Amino acid sequence: MPGTGFVQLTGSGRQPLAGIGLGAPVDPEQPIEVTLVTRRAAPLPRTAAGVPVRLSRDDLRRSYGSSAADQDQVAQILTGLGLGIQVTSADPGSRRMTITGTAAALASAFGTELRVVTSQGPSGADVTHRYRTGLLQIPAELDGIVEAVLGLDDRPQAVPHFRFAAQEQQQVSYTPPQVAEVYAFPAGTDGTGQTIAIIELGGGFGQSDLDTYFSGLGLATPSVTAVGVDGASNVAGQDPQGADGEVLLDIEVAGSVAPGAAQVVYFAPNTDQGFVDAVTNAVHAQPTPAAVSISWGGPESSWTAQSMNALDQAIADGIALGATVTVAAGDNGSSDGVSDGQPHVDFPASSPHALACGGTSLQANPATDAITSETVWNDGSGGGATGGGVSVQFALPAWQANAGVPAAPSGGTGRGVPDVAGNADPATGYQVLVDGQQTVIGGTSAVAPLWAALASRLAQARGASLGLVQQAIYAGVAPGAPEAGLRDIIQGSNGAYSAGPGWDPCTGLGVPEGGMLLTRLSAQAQPAAPA
Repeated sequence: MPGTGFVQLTGSGRQPLAGIGLGAPVDPEQPIEVTLVTRRAAPLPRTAAGVPVRLSRDDLRRSYGSSAADQDQVAQILTGLGLGIQVTSADPGSRRMTITGTAAALASAFGTELRVVTSQGPSGADVTHRYRTGLLQIPAELDGIVEAVLGLDDRPQAVPHFRFAAQEQQQVSYTPPQVAEVYAFPAGTDGTGQTIAIIELGGGFGQSDLDTYFSGLGLATPSVTAVGVDGASNVAGQDPQGADGEVLLDIEVAGSVAPGAAQVVYFAPNTDQGFVDAVTNAVHAQPTPAAVSISWGGPESSWTAQSMNALDQAIADGIALGATVTVAAGDNGSSDGVSDGQPHVDFPASSPHALACGGTSLQANPATDAITSETVWNDGSGGGATGGGVSVQFALPAWQANAGVPAAPSGGTGRGVPDVAGNADPATGYQVLVDGQQTVIGGTSAVAPLWAALASRLAQARGASLGLVQQAIYAGVAPGAPEAGLRDIIQGSNGAYSAGPGWDPCTGLGVPEGGMLLTRLSAQAQPAAPA
């Protein structure tokens, strides 16, 4: 058992879930596979503003992944404990290893106790899962080498940020291309030559839905490839009111707005392990995606520090490779669904490497592209509202320092969320097809693929991907001042915060004016393309 010769793994502490009983012990013979994240051989090189420098895939993996020697030492120490632990994969380039063993062996190796409990899953239904509390321990020889141990506790980690429109609530709806036209996405672009990666933690899609949907819009069905991660796969038609809605919303928004882009959809288990592995696989894929769209997340308080760091660093890898990672800011207003009366922000939207996407309520005439009004999305109690606020986990990035981000709830400064916004109100939502049914869906889930599609079209037009586009769109920012290429949203509230001129914790810098944004980005120095 861990004791002398073992040390606590920093950031691995799990807080008890409210209302969860002790639960029964996990079957000691149950086989479990966990993901280990090991340290970088050297820190990512960054600009003076803290932005990862653009790297080729080979340079990133060779120089800023893990060293083979570190992973060899991890394998030697863990397999030498006499517990029957086996190393099933090692990938120094992405800093990951997987190991397997019985529940008893892995609990012993990492100084924890695993139990079986039932808690509420993303759909509201009860989910039975493995559960642990407290800190993990690791052999002292691995202190500083192993940064995260993911998968011992496989509770649902995230929720999808989408909402079906209630019939009595619906005011108007749009096809995704109509929204893109209203936002003046750059003419003559469709994402050709680009790849969009989409992260899903449940649900699935059927090819017949895609063919029917896109043909109804007069479009050829784009290339959509499903990739399974950690044993998950594309399973369609099982959850039409749940995760299938998320999956098809993401694919149909991205695919109809950027029909020339290829999509790769990564299906992973809804655990911190699955989330980290899916994003890591997506950003390290060949070719590097122009954009990665993430419409899942949870309050910062629901994550362990080790899993947040692992996911943030996976997103940072994507930035170094040139990808833009667009992330939904959440659908539960400034509380992010936490009932302690304090503001909270959603992660991974709060990652300083993510382009956090908030939501608006858009009233427009698709025939003329004229906008009647656009305000912060907030449908009141129980109806959903855009997430946004100030992180208590991530520092204020240098590129956001002059935007006028207010103090964090804990005092001091923090990363402001969101960066940008787009139509998200279910009452002004998107017309999509889910498991054969025409429906209207909103939520900030729609904004992440909308911005991912825009990123792919901008990359096509510029001949270079955007990477951390925030450094460009915040350039010259000042409190209360609008930014070129983004239309400021100045009316509405998400609870604790109100919109106003300039950046705000409801809609960030505003919604896209796509053609003007392309002009602005083209006038700025482009980052060097990876070799």
